[in-house]
Amino acid sequence: MSPVVLDPKDFSLSSYDYELDPNLIAQKPLEPRHEARLMLVSEEGQDDEVSTHHKVWDIQNELKEGDLLVLNDTRVLKARLRVVLSSGREVEVLILEPLNNGCWLCLAKPAKSMKPGDHVLLVAEGKQSIQLEVISLHSDTGGRIIKFPEKYCDRKNIQNLLEDYGEVPLPPYIKSSNSNDIERYQTRYAQNPGAVAAPTAGLHLSDELLKALINKGIQSVKITLHVGIGTFRPLKNEDLNDLTLHSEWVEVKEEVVKAIKDCHSKGRRVFAVGTTCVRALESAYQLGGGNLKPINTKVSLVIKPGYQFGVVDGLLTNFHLPRSSLLLLVSAFIGRKRLLTLYRKAIRSQFRFFSYGDAMLIKPEAVSTSVRS
Repeated sequence: MSPVVLDPKDFSLSSYDYELDPNLIAQKPLEPRHEARLMLVSEEGQDDEVSTHHKVWDIQNELKEGDLLVLNDTRVLKARLRVVLSSGREVEVLILEPLNNGCWLCLAKPAKSMKPGDHVLLVAEGKQSIQLEVISLHSDTGGRIIKFPEKYCDRKNIQNLLEDYGEVPLPPYIKSSNSNDIERYQTRYAQNPGAVAAPTAGLHLSDELLKALINKGIQSVKITLHVGIGTFRPLKNEDLNDLTLHSEWVEVKEEVVKAIKDCHSKGRRVFAVGTTCVRALESAYQLGGGNLKPINTKVSLVIKPGYQFGVVDGLLTNFHLPRSSLLLLVSAFIGRKRLLTLYRKAIRSQFRFFSYGDAMLIKPEAVSTSVRS
């Protein structure tokens, strides 16, 4: 396999742009989940003949007995809230993460209408309004720190409030919503509440496909990474050499570490379902000083071309936004030029893009040995 060759353009944001027909942005998911199309990426030099006729259902034929799938079991919060200002104006608020004493970091739309010291009312049809206070601005995100009643101090304790007052925070490029969103914008194995966006590669895995994988002897383990809104935001600075990213809370348990090490010791392969799993596992590897270890902490690992992977062998992933950190991560796996060539092929083949769109399976033989630790 030829090495992934870096060039200066790999570290320029504009090099991660591409043109996409808006009609290819998926507005609703397919049913069943595993009916989404699948692009198979294998050895370099075969991209002109890369398969575009498979479905996600077919990944069971691409994986081998003893391979290990890593899944992200985060659950999307009903994190979009409506608040009313003293002027009577209604503002949309998206809660991001807990801070302390009932304070939460939030994004507001329009943000300028919410100033420190303001008291606002959280409202929902048929529910009693709750008074909240805008404590301060948050310079890093442009958000607001908002104080809720102190009992809503963390992701677990705010769940009931969000169930009563919140809505599913679908990405802005999805133009319509319906009552099925709370179920369909979740993976089938979503368990730990805390995300404000779904780990979208996992949305393709149906109960039937998960069962078929088990029957074939393909193992699975679960990490938790609570996806933050920054994951899907386009980057802004043209120079990517000193790129820093938002932090996200990650848990990788001891049993996950053991399963991965056991898999590799037997010559089997570890497949991450989604970029969030890549970030979680590689963070655990980096924090372990080059040895995968359990973690339960916030991480801010940047994965871009030139990164040396220590854990992940293959990747199931969606087609991502231009100029996003997710595009950089996948480029680190197989090279920016190759990835953009594959994206152009996907566009010509009318693949569906972004959260509810189709998928790409990057097989281990597609990944250069030069990007492995």
